[in-house]
Amino acid sequence: MIARQTAYVGLGANLGSPAQALQQAAQAIGRLPSTSVTAVSSLYSSAPVDATGDDFVNAVARLETALTAHELLHELQAIELAFGRERPFRNAPRTLDLDLLLYGGATIDERELQVPHPRMKERAFVLLPLLEIAPGITIPGHGSARQFLPLVRDQSIRKMPAAAT
Repeated sequence: MIARQTAYVGLGANLGSPAQALQQAAQAIGRLPSTSVTAVSSLYSSAPVDATGDDFVNAVARLETALTAHELLHELQAIELAFGRERPFRNAPRTLDLDLLLYGGATIDERELQVPHPRMKERAFVLLPLLEIAPGITIPGHGSARQFLPLVRDQSIRKMPAAAT
Protein backbone atom coordinates (compact mmCIF):
# COMPACT_ATOMS: atom_id res chain seq x y z
CA MET A 1 0.00 0.00 0.00
CA ILE A 2 1.21 3.51 -0.77
CA ALA A 3 1.07 6.70 1.26
CA ARG A 4 -2.32 8.38 1.12
CA GLN A 5 -2.80 10.67 -1.84
CA THR A 6 -5.34 13.38 -2.52
CA ALA A 7 -7.26 12.62 -5.69
CA TYR A 8 -10.06 14.41 -7.50
CA VAL A 9 -12.80 12.57 -9.37
CA GLY A 10 -15.27 14.08 -11.80
CA LEU A 11 -18.80 12.66 -11.53
CA GLY A 12 -21.36 13.01 -14.29
CA ALA A 13 -24.60 11.49 -15.58
CA ASN A 14 -27.43 12.33 -17.96
CA LEU A 15 -29.62 9.21 -17.90
CA GLY A 16 -32.05 8.04 -15.24
CA SER A 17 -31.92 10.17 -12.09
CA PRO A 18 -28.54 11.89 -12.51
CA ALA A 19 -28.49 13.90 -9.26
CA GLN A 20 -29.39 10.81 -7.23
CA ALA A 21 -26.80 8.73 -9.11
CA LEU A 22 -24.05 11.24 -8.30
CA GLN A 23 -24.96 11.32 -4.62
CA GLN A 24 -24.98 7.52 -4.44
CA ALA A 25 -21.74 7.28 -6.43
CA ALA A 26 -19.98 9.65 -4.00
CA GLN A 27 -21.10 7.35 -1.16
CA ALA A 28 -19.85 4.30 -3.07
CA ILE A 29 -16.46 5.96 -3.62
CA GLY A 30 -16.26 6.62 0.12
CA ARG A 31 -16.69 2.88 0.74
CA LEU A 32 -13.67 1.94 -1.39
CA PRO A 33 -10.77 0.32 0.48
CA SER A 34 -8.40 2.79 2.17
CA THR A 35 -10.37 5.72 0.72
CA SER A 36 -12.40 8.54 2.20
CA VAL A 37 -14.32 11.32 0.46
CA THR A 38 -13.30 14.62 2.05
CA ALA A 39 -15.40 17.01 -0.07
CA VAL A 40 -18.02 16.96 -2.80
CA SER A 41 -18.88 20.05 -4.81
CA SER A 42 -22.33 21.34 -5.51
CA LEU A 43 -24.14 19.76 -8.42
CA TYR A 44 -23.96 21.58 -11.75
CA SER A 45 -26.18 21.18 -14.79
CA SER A 46 -24.45 21.53 -18.13
CA ALA A 47 -25.17 21.02 -21.78
CA PRO A 48 -23.36 18.03 -23.29
CA VAL A 49 -19.82 18.77 -24.54
CA ASP A 50 -18.71 16.47 -27.37
CA ALA A 51 -21.68 14.28 -26.44
CA THR A 52 -25.38 13.88 -27.12
CA GLY A 53 -28.55 13.61 -25.07
CA ASP A 54 -30.03 15.48 -22.15
CA ASP A 55 -28.11 17.93 -20.02
CA PHE A 56 -25.59 16.40 -17.66
CA VAL A 57 -25.42 16.74 -13.91
CA ASN A 58 -21.80 17.04 -12.78
CA ALA A 59 -19.79 17.35 -9.57
CA VAL A 60 -16.24 16.83 -8.35
CA ALA A 61 -15.22 14.82 -5.30
CA ARG A 62 -11.98 15.12 -3.35
CA LEU A 63 -10.64 11.87 -1.90
CA GLU A 64 -7.86 10.73 0.36
CA THR A 65 -6.78 7.27 -0.75
CA ALA A 66 -4.03 4.73 -0.28
CA LEU A 67 -5.04 3.04 -3.56
CA THR A 68 -2.65 3.48 -6.46
CA ALA A 69 -3.93 5.52 -9.39
CA HIS A 70 -4.52 2.34 -11.38
CA GLU A 71 -6.34 0.64 -8.51
CA LEU A 72 -8.51 3.70 -8.06
CA LEU A 73 -9.30 3.80 -11.79
CA HIS A 74 -10.38 0.14 -11.75
CA GLU A 75 -12.54 0.71 -8.67
CA LEU A 76 -14.19 3.73 -10.32
CA GLN A 77 -14.90 1.68 -13.44
CA ALA A 78 -16.46 -1.06 -11.29
CA ILE A 79 -18.75 1.55 -9.68
CA GLU A 80 -19.76 2.78 -13.14
CA LEU A 81 -20.68 -0.76 -14.16
CA ALA A 82 -22.67 -1.28 -10.95
CA PHE A 83 -24.69 1.82 -11.92
CA GLY A 84 -25.47 0.35 -15.35
CA ARG A 85 -22.84 2.22 -17.36
CA GLU A 86 -22.72 1.11 -20.97
CA ARG A 87 -20.31 2.31 -23.64
CA PRO A 88 -22.11 1.74 -26.96
CA PHE A 89 -20.12 4.57 -28.58
CA ARG A 90 -17.73 7.34 -27.57
CA ASN A 91 -19.38 10.00 -25.39
CA ALA A 92 -22.72 8.17 -25.35
CA PRO A 93 -25.33 9.29 -22.81
CA ARG A 94 -24.57 7.61 -19.48
CA THR A 95 -26.04 6.58 -16.17
CA LEU A 96 -22.72 7.42 -14.49
CA ASP A 97 -19.31 8.65 -15.57
CA LEU A 98 -16.41 8.78 -13.12
CA ASP A 99 -13.20 10.41 -14.33
CA LEU A 100 -9.96 10.40 -12.36
CA LEU A 101 -8.98 14.05 -12.83
CA LEU A 102 -5.98 14.44 -10.52
CA TYR A 103 -3.97 12.05 -8.38
CA GLY A 104 -1.65 13.88 -6.01
CA GLY A 105 0.94 15.68 -8.10
CA ALA A 106 1.27 12.75 -10.50
CA THR A 107 1.50 12.97 -14.25
CA ILE A 108 0.56 9.67 -15.88
CA ASP A 109 0.38 9.27 -19.66
CA GLU A 110 -0.58 5.71 -20.53
CA ARG A 111 -3.13 4.23 -22.87
CA GLU A 112 -5.39 3.20 -19.98
CA LEU A 113 -4.86 6.18 -17.70
CA GLN A 114 -4.03 9.84 -18.24
CA VAL A 115 -3.61 12.12 -15.24
CA PRO A 116 -4.22 15.02 -15.16
CA HIS A 117 -7.33 14.23 -17.19
CA PRO A 118 -6.42 15.46 -20.70
CA ARG A 119 -9.58 17.51 -21.31
CA MET A 120 -10.25 18.89 -17.82
CA LYS A 121 -8.85 22.32 -18.75
CA GLU A 122 -11.43 22.59 -21.56
CA ARG A 123 -14.57 21.81 -19.55
CA ALA A 124 -16.53 24.19 -17.37
CA PHE A 125 -18.32 21.22 -15.80
CA VAL A 126 -14.95 20.10 -14.39
CA LEU A 127 -13.31 23.43 -13.61
CA LEU A 128 -16.18 25.13 -11.76
CA PRO A 129 -16.92 22.31 -9.30
CA LEU A 130 -13.19 21.60 -8.87
CA LEU A 131 -12.45 25.22 -8.02
CA GLU A 132 -15.44 25.30 -5.65
CA ILE A 133 -13.84 22.67 -3.39
CA ALA A 134 -10.18 23.50 -4.14
CA PRO A 135 -9.96 27.23 -5.03
CA GLY A 136 -6.17 27.36 -5.28
CA ILE A 137 -5.59 24.03 -7.00
CA THR A 138 -2.95 23.61 -9.67
CA ILE A 139 -2.95 21.12 -12.50
CA PRO A 140 0.44 19.36 -12.64
CA GLY A 141 2.38 20.56 -15.66
CA HIS A 142 -0.15 23.32 -16.44
CA GLY A 143 -0.36 25.66 -13.46
CA SER A 144 -3.39 27.16 -11.77
CA ALA A 145 -6.74 25.63 -12.74
CA ARG A 146 -8.29 29.08 -12.42
CA GLN A 147 -6.36 30.39 -15.45
CA PHE A 148 -8.43 28.12 -17.73
CA LEU A 149 -11.83 29.60 -16.78
CA PRO A 150 -11.79 32.17 -19.63
CA LEU A 151 -11.46 29.29 -22.11
CA VAL A 152 -14.78 27.77 -20.97
CA ARG A 153 -16.86 30.89 -20.32
CA ASP A 154 -19.09 30.21 -23.34
CA GLN A 155 -20.11 26.73 -22.13
CA SER A 156 -23.64 26.45 -20.76
CA ILE A 157 -23.49 25.51 -17.06
CA ARG A 158 -25.44 26.40 -13.93
CA LYS A 159 -25.09 25.54 -10.27
CA MET A 160 -28.10 23.54 -9.15
CA PRO A 161 -29.97 24.42 -5.97
CA ALA A 162 -29.00 22.31 -2.97
CA ALA A 163 -31.35 19.38 -2.42
CA ALA A 164 -33.51 19.44 0.68
CA THR A 165 -32.23 17.03 3.30
